[in-house]
Amino acid sequence: MKSLVSGKSVYPSDYIVPDRKKTLCITGHREKSISSYNGNPIYRNITVSAVKLMLCRYIDMAIERGYENFISGLAVGTDLWAAQYIAEKRRLHSNIRLIGAMPYLRHAERFPENYRKLLLQVEQQADFLVTVNEDPDIIYGAHSAGGNCSKNLYRDRNYYMVDNSSAVIAFLNKEGTISGTAQTVNYANRRGLKVCRFGIEDVFEIMEASGPDIQKIKRELSFLENVFDLPY
Repeated sequence: MKSLVSGKSVYPSDYIVPDRKKTLCITGHREKSISSYNGNPIYRNITVSAVKLMLCRYIDMAIERGYENFISGLAVGTDLWAAQYIAEKRRLHSNIRLIGAMPYLRHAERFPENYRKLLLQVEQQADFLVTVNEDPDIIYGAHSAGGNCSKNLYRDRNYYMVDNSSAVIAFLNKEGTISGTAQTVNYANRRGLKVCRFGIEDVFEIMEASGPDIQKIKRELSFLENVFDLPY
């Protein structure tokens, strides 16, 4: 199979069996779910940047504690931001592997153009691309007469990531609605994984201490205790 975005080989999900103890998956909200600091649209861009910085800080913590395999669900927002950063970190850490997990081959058909370009970049840099459904024509949706659809594609991708990991980094708001991110975190909790979770409220707390200044935000984040040293 080949990716419809990059043309890179896509393997069945059981083709890659990483060492779970050294494997972590990432899940999180999409960009549209991020509210602006103080509810002010003028802070929209810096709030998104602060979320990305906190996500990257958590990834750095995982690398510091020996995680080597990182699974991204390749979704818009958190998944792709994380994958992009992990690909960059490999320049300094040659032992790191990036695994891109697709729910199905046509999953990116409705991506916004900027995220489709980011997906292309991530796929090209990933060590492996896998999919939980090998049917090249299947799409997400309810079964219908003559249709080739399934409502379980994203759930199966989420469960695959958890089943092959020992920890999860999740950008999930405390008052998050029913979502794929919440589904992934709930399943990870049931499976006994270490869940390192942060939400927009944690980002706002950092911004309260630093103000809407990107350099001060970076400094505040550098003082955070490694979450992988904390109890579950």
